[in-house]
Amino acid sequence: MHWDFRLAIDGVLVSWAVPKGPSTDPREKRLAVRTEDHPLAYADFEGVIPEGAYGAGTVIVWDRGRYRNLLANKDEPKTMAESLAAGHIEVGLAGRKLRGGWALIHARLGRSDANWLLVKMGDEFADARRNPVSTQPRSVKTGRTLAQVRRAG
Repeated sequence: MHWDFRLAIDGVLVSWAVPKGPSTDPREKRLAVRTEDHPLAYADFEGVIPEGAYGAGTVIVWDRGRYRNLLANKDEPKTMAESLAAGHIEVGLAGRKLRGGWALIHARLGRSDANWLLVKMGDEFADARRNPVSTQPRSVKTGRTLAQVRRAG
């Protein structure tokens, strides 16, 4: 079980698997493992991916929205592709569940080059008490839970 954190960059969904899901507490750094890019059409997929297939399991669209590149207006502006290559991304999310500033930082933990950290920035949307992963489990697309999708799958 994990949450995919995906950003549309240069025509693909650049993706990270976040095992514990995002936290709205800026003190919590969540592991985000970089996975393969996906076509933009995958953004709407909801259903069951069969065992043995890549990404097997039940999938819902947990959140969706727009983002803006927070590094675009700095003294040395970076595009999203440049930020990805540099290993430091800052975005302002305007999702239905996740809002405000978020950072993805290439952690280079252990032997894997795929390890990043997902961190909520300290802003008006930061809240150490809020846990959207457990309190808002339904799909923003269909309103279904993982269990309901599994049963219908």
